Amino acid sequence: MADLGGMLASAILKVVYQKISLAIEEQIKLQADFIDDLEGMKMTLESVAALLNDAERRSIEDETVWVWLKRLKDAMYGIDDMIDEFEAATKPATSKIKMANKMKTMRRKLEEITRQHKDFSFTPSSTTNDEQVTDTRETSSAVEEALVVGRTGEKQKILASLSSENLTREITILPIYGFGGIGKTTLAKLVFGDAQFNDYSRVWVYVSQVFHLKKIGNSIISQVSNGDSYIIQNQMINKRLQELLAGKKILVVLDDMWRDRDNERQLDDLRAMLRVGEGSKVVVVVTTRDEAIAKELCTIEPHKLAPLTDDMCWTIIKQKSAFESKDCKEQLEHIGRCIAMRCGGVALAAQSLGYMLRSMTFDEWKSVRDSDIWNVSATRDARSPQHKVLASLRLSYNSMPPYLKLCFGYCATFPKGYNIAKGGLIHQWISLGFIEPPSILSTWQLSENYVRQLLGLSFLQVLKSPSVSRYTIQALTLFFFELLRGTYTMHVLINPSF
Repeated sequence: MADLGGMLASAILKVVYQKISLAIEEQIKLQADFIDDLEGMKMTLESVAALLNDAERRSIEDETVWVWLKRLKDAMYGIDDMIDEFEAATKPATSKIKMANKMKTMRRKLEEITRQHKDFSFTPSSTTNDEQVTDTRETSSAVEEALVVGRTGEKQKILASLSSENLTREITILPIYGFGGIGKTTLAKLVFGDAQFNDYSRVWVYVSQVFHLKKIGNSIISQVSNGDSYIIQNQMINKRLQELLAGKKILVVLDDMWRDRDNERQLDDLRAMLRVGEGSKVVVVVTTRDEAIAKELCTIEPHKLAPLTDDMCWTIIKQKSAFESKDCKEQLEHIGRCIAMRCGGVALAAQSLGYMLRSMTFDEWKSVRDSDIWNVSATRDARSPQHKVLASLRLSYNSMPPYLKLCFGYCATFPKGYNIAKGGLIHQWISLGFIEPPSILSTWQLSENYVRQLLGLSFLQVLKSPSVSRYTIQALTLFFFELLRGTYTMHVLINPSF
């Protein structure tokens, strides 16, 4: 089982518990005293299972709790490996004695760790996250404009800036900038799909934190020519772009641009590559968190994306939560509006919370509104939009069933900007034992449900792909996972790059 961090203790416990239960049922080539030790470990895990939600919540601020969770997680990995070793054992006599000793040592270690939970006075969970994942419609890479909230005016402003009378240069670059999760990519998609650019060739390039000029150039060539391009020399890329785009009009979106600290000429080289010669009209829309990139790269005034209003966040929550189908709308509306105010104007927070609330009861809506997670200091300014979106993601994460937490944690081990193919991802989840043993659905169908759940919670993002379904994790979501895992400082994060 891959090591996915201390905050996944509850998810790992569920998997290891079921593995122990299966081993006991199948008597995996074990002696009778092995079964006694397995039964003992199973009872020990049962004794702490209901406490882990509270432990994970407190581990954000209390480093001693975080260390205890990590020790528990490491012990469960040890049990998981030990059972695999027992199942694979072929040597009878000597190895059986070693295994028996190892089993007893592991049982004592687990009991010692779990006894320590009494030092923390954890509160048992009153609800469980073990319900089946809801099967909902999978999203697509094309934005549904009718469902986009609060960005119509900004879209029209950008389109006016990019109208034909304003495009007097051979290349026009308009950056959209703002902090993570606020909706820059969504706004760029609205512009990208507008009829104003019907007579343009259109190219979408997801840049990500790893800036690679050749990759950008080859991606543009591939999309314009409808064929793969693997040119390795910058000069040949520039020549091919000039050939393809001579006398043509093209709209290029460069989504999620970051600065390459090791390449001071990054933006100059990009501009040079996109300047394909007279007679062509190149329009480039760039999305970035970095205001300095926006102001350095632009040829016309960059667009700073403002936060959504509380009413707009409430509209998103209503959409995502299927609010109109609820029986107690009047009572829920006041609670929902309070939750919307917690979103800090960030679309990502509203989307994730809304999807989470879809299957929740009236009392659970109140629990979300009143959760003390909103008050946990994960950033320097607890009132900042960055803090609020992290708190929203944490609440959504807490609502996940254990197996879904494992699947999300595995996705978050990929590098920033990595393109994850749906089929390959599901195969990896299954091979690693991250998919709950199916009852009605097949393992593959259940895995696809997990993908849809992560998309609905905005923990995965669809990438534009001509053939297979591909996903990535937004940098802000990946930062959230690293925060939970303990990669960053437990109490105050130094200079988080949103």
